[in-house]
Amino acid sequence: MSTKRIGILGGIGPEATGKFYNKLIQKLQKKGLIKSNRDFPQIVINSIPAPELIYEKISDEELQPYIDGLKELDKFGVDFIVMVCNTIHLYYDRLQKEINTPIINLREELRDMLIREGIKSTLIIGTPNTIRQGLYRFEGIKYFEPNEEEMKQLTDSVFNFNRGIDKQKQVQKVRMICERYLKEGAETIILGCTEFAVMLGEEQLPKINTIDILVEATTRKFSPE
Repeated sequence: MSTKRIGILGGIGPEATGKFYNKLIQKLQKKGLIKSNRDFPQIVINSIPAPELIYEKISDEELQPYIDGLKELDKFGVDFIVMVCNTIHLYYDRLQKEINTPIINLREELRDMLIREGIKSTLIIGTPNTIRQGLYRFEGIKYFEPNEEEMKQLTDSVFNFNRGIDKQKQVQKVRMICERYLKEGAETIILGCTEFAVMLGEEQLPKINTIDILVEATTRKFSPE
């Protein structure tokens, strides 16, 4: 059994981090990698109180808590790190240069998945920063993206959901926006914010859950076939 230590940069938000952790353990069990309690990986979760990287102009001060969190994991001696947040991957190259430990690249993992599945059109929902900077735009795929008003609604829904304000109402708001673009021709929905993955995880919609993408990549690194 692998003795690799996994580092998780979480807290952005905390519920998504918890969801990722639970899904990872379930995935390892399902793959038959856990024969006894000693087979579970050592997992170091650094749940950081960091600002939401919602808008395009992100200051060095706002990014610093993420850098500090990664450096703390780096010092702990983990073998690789997974960042349970979509928007932070806009700064992947910069962050990777700050530490020696390899960080899973969610953008590349998602791109490879879209190619494998032959997906030709998709709706992207995420923070305004993620959408406007094209984190999940790839050549050869048609994209549907929320308009400005819808992006505001999506952002407000995430804020309210994280604060525990009428959670089911927030889910319904997001679902209505998604259904509109599915009717317009989107094959599936990229849940480009881990909070949307939590909100819509049980909803019967064609979707790509980026938490699942991270779980798959982490499992593969932990126990490569």
